[in-house]
Amino acid sequence: MSMYFDVGDETLWNPSNGAGRLFMRQVEVFEAELKLPSGIGQGRYWGDPDTFEVDPAVYAVFVRGLVAWYCRTGHSVIRALSEGFTATAVTLARRAGIDVEVPEPAPDHRCGDPQRDIQVSGNPRTASHDKVEALGIRAREMDRWMAR
Repeated sequence: MSMYFDVGDETLWNPSNGAGRLFMRQVEVFEAELKLPSGIGQGRYWGDPDTFEVDPAVYAVFVRGLVAWYCRTGHSVIRALSEGFTATAVTLARRAGIDVEVPEPAPDHRCGDPQRDIQVSGNPRTASHDKVEALGIRAREMDRWMAR
């Protein structure tokens, strides 16, 4: 069995049930963290738990907020926990025709400004550009791995 993430008649992603359920659970986590709705809801076959409709306007706000949040964090563990989901969300957005720009870091930006969570070790001046570049690479990889 598999799930469907659609915009109208176009299937953006057709993951296995396991991958789809995990993605949807992570959507719930990030909706709560960002305090934004995702725009992913019940699909055209009402009552079918395996079909989801993506509202491009709402999803655009969600994924842009997610990318901005991800790029602002300087916390290595938070970044590691969220990188795969963020890359998957960006890929889904791009397939929906949503322009998602990964922001360029400001010249004087220090990774982790502002930082609310304490990080035990690591370099607080890790180049934000590296983090942004890694997310872009990861999103391109995800596009190859995500079945339509």
